[in-house]
Amino acid sequence: MSDVRLTIDGKEVTASRGMTLLDAAQSVGIAIPTLCHHPQLEPYGGCRICTVEAEQGGVTRLVASCIYQVAPGLVVRTRTEKVNRIRKVLLEEMLAHAPESEILLNLAQDYAADKDRFEKEPSFCIHCGLCVRYCAELKQKHAVGFIDRGAQREIHFIPEIAGQECWDCKECFPLCPTSALQAAYVLTEALLTPAKKPSCCS
Repeated sequence: MSDVRLTIDGKEVTASRGMTLLDAAQSVGIAIPTLCHHPQLEPYGGCRICTVEAEQGGVTRLVASCIYQVAPGLVVRTRTEKVNRIRKVLLEEMLAHAPESEILLNLAQDYAADKDRFEKEPSFCIHCGLCVRYCAELKQKHAVGFIDRGAQREIHFIPEIAGQECWDCKECFPLCPTSALQAAYVLTEALLTPAKKPSCCS
């Protein structure tokens, strides 16, 4: 596999073709925040907190670094004013749903995000999809999926599968960037009150 040369934050970087910008940045010690990324899972690009500016041929685009692949001559900037502003607003929106998340609060300090900017709607889920994807891709159990869409979207454990699989597993709990206790609550609720069929469980 041939190498690709690009520039990230002024640093010349050599990466393998097919690598993402996130992987290339991390390989040279450049930190980019992520919430939906997991090295063992397929790239997802859901939270967009890893957004960076990528310039090629004089054209600059905002891209999710966890899914955007390296390219020869690409110039990447990870902490521009525009990037910082995007991350700040995203964090403020997520804190409305998970106001006590330690991970979000720490990031909020880095980006001067106002945790009280938006009205609180504490679902504790920021739709990172880590639990859904981990269960489907690594465990291949499909015990958790999303229900509803848009603003009403949330995770839901499938009672028929969760009742047999989840209490002896719970490997997705510590992946949750908001609260493992919330995952336990949602699981318990699903087992006690079988409800809606998930719109996506794979």
